[in-house]
Amino acid sequence: MKCMICKQGETMPGLATVTLERGPTVVIVREVPAEVCRNCGEYYLDEAVATKVYREAEAAAARHAEVEILRYAA
Repeated sequence: MKCMICKQGETMPGLATVTLERGPTVVIVREVPAEVCRNCGEYYLDEAVATKVYREAEAAAARHAEVEILRYAA
């Protein structure tokens, strides 16, 4: 698909690092499957992957974690 950010590049399957922040909690999830723009690096997650990543971030916030770094596991 055409990248919605740079409007130039095409996306291709790859891996991304997703950083989410809620209040004092920062969650970094590495090696997340995504469609990644070959031009600017912007990434797009499908619904199932996004739901899983958000669920992990919510759990970290509920534990009052300050910083949590995770590796995505399907």
